Amino acid sequence: MANLQSARIISVGTYVPENVVTNKDLEKIVNTTDEWIFTRSGIRERHIVPMDSQVSASELGAKAAIIAIERAGLKPVEIDGIICATFTPDSFFPSTACRIQAIIGCSNAFAFDVSAACAGFVYALTVADGLIKAGRNKNVLVIGTEVISKVLDWTDRSTCVLFGDGAGAVVLQASEDTKRGILSTHLTSDGTLGDILKLPAWGEKRTMQMKGNDVFKHAVRMMSEAAYTVLGDAGYGLDRVDYLIPHQANIRIIQAVAELLKLPKDKVVTNLEHFGNTSSASIPLALDEVWGKGLIKNDTMALFTALGGGITAGSVLCVF
Repeated sequence: MANLQSARIISVGTYVPENVVTNKDLEKIVNTTDEWIFTRSGIRERHIVPMDSQVSASELGAKAAIIAIERAGLKPVEIDGIICATFTPDSFFPSTACRIQAIIGCSNAFAFDVSAACAGFVYALTVADGLIKAGRNKNVLVIGTEVISKVLDWTDRSTCVLFGDGAGAVVLQASEDTKRGILSTHLTSDGTLGDILKLPAWGEKRTMQMKGNDVFKHAVRMMSEAAYTVLGDAGYGLDRVDYLIPHQANIRIIQAVAELLKLPKDKVVTNLEHFGNTSSASIPLALDEVWGKGLIKNDTMALFTALGGGITAGSVLCVF
């Protein structure tokens, strides 16, 4: 395969469960109010799989992936790689990516998962970008998919009100047009901060645990630093950015990051009001929203930035 120098996002697909849980619904099961949730998070409602269902991350991810492949004008057999970001996998192994491969029939693709929590999509996109630029792959499917409702303590109002289930996928394709595609990526981690946001695999409390104030402080700093790094590496200023598409963690985090980046509100994409924090699915869900409105055009520059448990953080700068 020729060594092609650019990797372009050519399509996006998303899927969320039909079941919607509003803040008013949560008032009935936990000590909270719609006003308390919205003023602190910017969230009004979220989609979750039915509590008594066996719906898995691979099922949601497969539905988003099928849409992305169809929008790319490709057949499943033309996909030569699948990288899935999730912290709510169907099983320790086989990977969620392998399960999705089996569902959608991408028989010519490798498949593996990455684990970087809410920064997972940025991590997966960075890996796919590197493989394409190395000339190893042509069409890589990058997926973020989560069923977070399965790992929440529904009596803990500090966490259960924030999250939703969903999936998003993009097709990253090799291109000789070096003026478009992924221009720069940056990943960073700090394992010393692991305890501020975690989901234990063993023990009595196997539900998400979060120290919200610490997460806020480090999220704002690390998401902003990563964004400035990719811009500097690519040789662009913030005035060239058309849209900041951040991980949809919390409206206060997003606003603080935008303020540090000196970006006006109309350049900041948010949709967490209706989806909540969907972790690795949140960036493709937000991208799909602006793409669907016809706002993603040739030469549109988008800046992705995210923070997740680990602590992990990263940014991707791309031109469509």
